[in-house]
Amino acid sequence: MHEMSLEQIVEITEHLEGFITDNKRNKIASVLENRTRHLTVVLEDIYQPHNASAVLRSCDCFGVLDVHIIENKNEFNPNPDVDMGSSKWLNLHHYNKEGVHNTVDCLQTLKARGYRVCATSPRPGSHNIASLPLDQPVALVFGTELKGLSDTAFELADESVHIPMFGFTESFNISVSAALCLYELTKRLHESELSWKLSEREKWETRLQWTRRIITRFGQVEDEFYKRKQAGQ
Repeated sequence: MHEMSLEQIVEITEHLEGFITDNKRNKIASVLENRTRHLTVVLEDIYQPHNASAVLRSCDCFGVLDVHIIENKNEFNPNPDVDMGSSKWLNLHHYNKEGVHNTVDCLQTLKARGYRVCATSPRPGSHNIASLPLDQPVALVFGTELKGLSDTAFELADESVHIPMFGFTESFNISVSAALCLYELTKRLHESELSWKLSEREKWETRLQWTRRIITRFGQVEDEFYKRKQAGQ
């Protein structure tokens, strides 16, 4: 199927929006103004449903559009009671092919797209999250609950980042770490003059995607629209 033009995306989106409430339509438009691809989150082998769900919820709350999920050993299985529907508004990219090192696949893909891959770790020499450069898109990589990130993730990362801590405990829970990192970086982005917002096309593509997720049998609605259009009605 050929790629839709921006004009076509706008046309079908505006038609579908006639089937949702004004409140939902306005909310989608408002939320899109603060969505970003300048920050993205990578989760490597996260397996606890509570943590998986809490991270997704934070991503939605802080305006992250894409979450990359690596499943080398553990299946990603968020808890809907904690998720609170947040995954409905995120693009979840799964890397779980057999016979492939999914960490390599994911991180190399992000690097090719221009992301600075940052492993989250309290390792000596890592960047304080508050001073991490934001001049290029950033992919924050979080590891499994007990062992942290794999050696492969560290080897492929451009650098490591940490959250300053002043207690006896050496690390935060992964969901807390994600929330703190996203808060810090989102705050800095919003205060900067960087072009961190979605492009006009990305906004409309996401607007169409979200509207489809709201409408029951959206495919049928679209088919009827195109049939009437072809008939010249």
